[in-house]
Amino acid sequence: MSDPTLASSPYDADRPLALRCGCGGDHAPSEHASAEALSHRKIEAALVKALFPAEPVRRRFLQAVGAGTARAAIASLLPIGALHAMAQDKAPLEKKDLKIGFIPITCATPLIMAHPLGFYKQQGLNVDVVKTAGWALIRDKMLNREYDATHFLSPMPLAISMGVGSNAVPMEVATIQNTNGQAITLANKHKDNRDPKKWKGFKFAVPFEYSMHNFLLRYYVAEHGLNPDTDIQIRVVPPAEMVANLRAGNIDGYLGPDPFNQRAVFEEVGFLHILTKEIWDGHPCCAFGTSAAFIQQNPNTFAALVRSVLTASAMARDPKNRELIAKVIAPAQYLNQPEVVLTQVLTGRFADGLGNIRTVPDRADFDPIPWQSMAVWMLTQMKRWGYVKGDVNYRQLAEKVFLLTDAKKRMAELGQKPPEGAYPKFTIMGKVFDPAKPDDYARSFAISRAAA
Repeated sequence: MSDPTLASSPYDADRPLALRCGCGGDHAPSEHASAEALSHRKIEAALVKALFPAEPVRRRFLQAVGAGTARAAIASLLPIGALHAMAQDKAPLEKKDLKIGFIPITCATPLIMAHPLGFYKQQGLNVDVVKTAGWALIRDKMLNREYDATHFLSPMPLAISMGVGSNAVPMEVATIQNTNGQAITLANKHKDNRDPKKWKGFKFAVPFEYSMHNFLLRYYVAEHGLNPDTDIQIRVVPPAEMVANLRAGNIDGYLGPDPFNQRAVFEEVGFLHILTKEIWDGHPCCAFGTSAAFIQQNPNTFAALVRSVLTASAMARDPKNRELIAKVIAPAQYLNQPEVVLTQVLTGRFADGLGNIRTVPDRADFDPIPWQSMAVWMLTQMKRWGYVKGDVNYRQLAEKVFLLTDAKKRMAELGQKPPEGAYPKFTIMGKVFDPAKPDDYARSFAISRAAA
């Protein structure tokens, strides 16, 4: 006999939940006094709709497995308890209708998945995530206040705050969106030319000058004896155009974000030379941030945004959720990519284009901590390659732009355990970076623009 409290599907997210109580509310009679249970059901409904956008498919799924089974499976994946706890924060929101820009790459996974999974709505926010063509446009829309917050390349807020490449406007990093998650991809014609020392004359693409992609590519080739300013060419190409440029022979390779490294393998036009985690394991890539003015004017809204994204980051970090997340972010309004490509990137089991199936579980990860030593490292590379001149107050800039204390506070609000410290050391290609000695580090390289 069917459950009398379920009308066709409790997960039909196209209309109010079909759970009816005598009071007329959307919940079962036994749950009349439980606002928490109702909240959980709404979150579950958002997830099912994200996984199965077509209503007939959604109904067939629920009929096949049963509402109870579906509910149990989804509860095991979603941090529902944390989401409900977040909703208890009663601070009034200064602004509820928001626009957040993003570039369609896997680096933006947390802020993207927070949209279909209802994490923003759970915080009382009505967020429109806006797919954007390139990083210069992201920068300009933030400067023009067309976006309230955005997906950033993590060095961008530092550059914009200093007025490097644009007018100086204070920008701040709330969380790191992803760690690792990049690769050097080469055209198939170079399968027998894997030695970077022999890449003189190569043409490479990166997505933006003020990017980890640019800094890591420069670091990598310089460690192999090539000057990135004179021995190779580096040009800016939007991520979505990288595979096409590789196919056309306009470039020999790129250090780019996923899924476009894996997409080149999928399209059989390129192979993965090296994952960037093999250059610096745990390096930052993209960030979530906004302007200092937005935070000052909308502190409660900003806190709600950060909690939403941190919740998504926690879900994305768990390997058991990666295949599900690939389904959620694959549709056209988000990444518009084959699900198989995203699954390979997010699970870390992938074809490398050289005939191998590799297993690297942390090929992409989503550690949200905006370590201030990460900011200091980025500034040393801007100094090394001449993007900034004169003295740099590394610590002051790092602490002004990378909001580590705030991130830890929001994590604690969610019941997540914040890490200790602010300035951990890192090892890049075997060389230890000590954030306490940034000028010594910037001067320690044999190849740099300053030394030229």
